[in-house]
Amino acid sequence: MPDLPYFLPLIVAVFVLAGAVKGVLGGGLPSISIGLLSVVMPIPLAAALVVAPSFVTNVWQSFGPHFAVLMRRIWLMLVGICAGAWLGAGLMTGDYAEWTRVGLGLSLAIYSAIGLFNLRMSLPRRSEPWIAPFVGVATGFIAAGTGVFVIPSGPYLQAIGLNKNEMVQALGITFTVSTVVLGGVVAHAGALNAALLVPTIVALVASLFGMWLGQQLRNKLPEETFRKCFFAGMLLLGAHLALHPFL
Repeated sequence: MPDLPYFLPLIVAVFVLAGAVKGVLGGGLPSISIGLLSVVMPIPLAAALVVAPSFVTNVWQSFGPHFAVLMRRIWLMLVGICAGAWLGAGLMTGDYAEWTRVGLGLSLAIYSAIGLFNLRMSLPRRSEPWIAPFVGVATGFIAAGTGVFVIPSGPYLQAIGLNKNEMVQALGITFTVSTVVLGGVVAHAGALNAALLVPTIVALVASLFGMWLGQQLRNKLPEETFRKCFFAGMLLLGAHLALHPFL
């Protein structure tokens, strides 16, 4: 295991940045933090550091007036996420663990390309009951290997016609469940231990500060410009992670 106290300044910087992006855009904390930290540490360890900050910030984001309505629409996807993570348990540390970095890079690249080019799909309401479970299983399986749970759940939630407030709350609910599942995955991988206590607290405080900072910046920065810069940077990071084993 890397010497975590040595990495504390980096952890602070990464989680302040990730929290700020989440404060502006409503998401991106796990993608940024795992993506950046995985450059210098194993993915299971990076994912373990994300669990508490992601859980707290997403529970906060989940509260709102649409909770019951949203749960009726996305509960099948949430069940699928749990099933997919169970099917993918062991990917982070199994025989193909070295390919999880490639999978992480591809996930980030796809997520970034969708956001950068503002791609939008549309699904009819009647198709949700049979598409949602497959989306959930795919999301959970990918998360079990990479720690990132925005593909394909994020594009799916955009496609079912939620308004802005519903979308933010639905992402919070989905990411809360996904973070609990991720906690189980990293525990299964043996990445949770007492040595993570201080770095996790540091990461949590840094992410909350970053989220507050992002909320302050939201009204001062052109959101579209910020969004394009964020996704362009994530696309480059994803490409680096995906191609690194072949370079």
